[in-house]
Amino acid sequence: MRMLQGIAIGGEIPGAWVYVSEHVPKNRVGLANGMVTGGLALGILLGSLMALLINDIFSSAEITEYAWRIPFLVGGVLGFVAVYLRRYLEETPVFKEMQKLKTLNQGLPMATVYRHHKPAIFISGLATWLLTAGIVVVILFAPELMKSDLFKVPVIVALTMQSFAILALAIGCIFTGHMCDKFGVEKTFVVMCTALAISSSIFYHSIGQVDYVTLAVMYTITGFFVGVVGGVPYIMVRAFPANIRFTGLSFSYNLSYAIFGGLTPLFLGVVNKINPLSASYYIVLLSLIGIVCGLLFNKIINSNSHD
Repeated sequence: MRMLQGIAIGGEIPGAWVYVSEHVPKNRVGLANGMVTGGLALGILLGSLMALLINDIFSSAEITEYAWRIPFLVGGVLGFVAVYLRRYLEETPVFKEMQKLKTLNQGLPMATVYRHHKPAIFISGLATWLLTAGIVVVILFAPELMKSDLFKVPVIVALTMQSFAILALAIGCIFTGHMCDKFGVEKTFVVMCTALAISSSIFYHSIGQVDYVTLAVMYTITGFFVGVVGGVPYIMVRAFPANIRFTGLSFSYNLSYAIFGGLTPLFLGVVNKINPLSASYYIVLLSLIGIVCGLLFNKIINSNSHD
């Protein structure tokens, strides 16, 4: 069931990015996608707040026995709400125009993507790796590191810090999207990824060394710069032409997320035993990859020019 859930999400997120991109003016694509990605972050925040509430109300024994089911039941209800809202969605203006002009892709879209858009697949895969690292390592993995026997931060304290970091992430996503519209991907990613590398290094090396309030501030600042992931859909949407955009974006996103989203927790679980701060170095590496994405973006778009 968890695998099926992952497959479903893999189709929903790219679809949402493409959908909003084809409804807004070209100079607002970044902002629109930043808001969608920020909305995803707020979804994670709801999960974090739910975990905080469950841990506050129930004992560990009660959580193990039955209370762990409560968030899943609440999530199921929200799923029905999403299905209801979907009834009011229509095809995008871009799709309708292509349909009218008979310019929709002929043949198998995946074959077209693989044959003619390898650079776009490459940069989209790297950008998704950055997104994966930011969310999984900084937002989801850091509280587990803080709660570990090495640092022994209380569960409630760690989850509270996480909630502030996620809220900052949502704001950072919207900010990054707006900056992509205003200053372009190259400048935005160089600045945000550099700031992410610096802030995450300071945060991880401060765990167990500073008081909880200071650590929470550092975590929140790092969460804001993780918001660079709000610019990832801008790269991916612009990398593919409209007639194969959804296929190209979904393929790149799902392939990269399946590899790095699945392997990252396993990798960190191993290297964390060698060095508890390995996550910090991993984020620095991915920040450098994010800078590469920013620098390569214009070249790939220009070599694959399209409306």
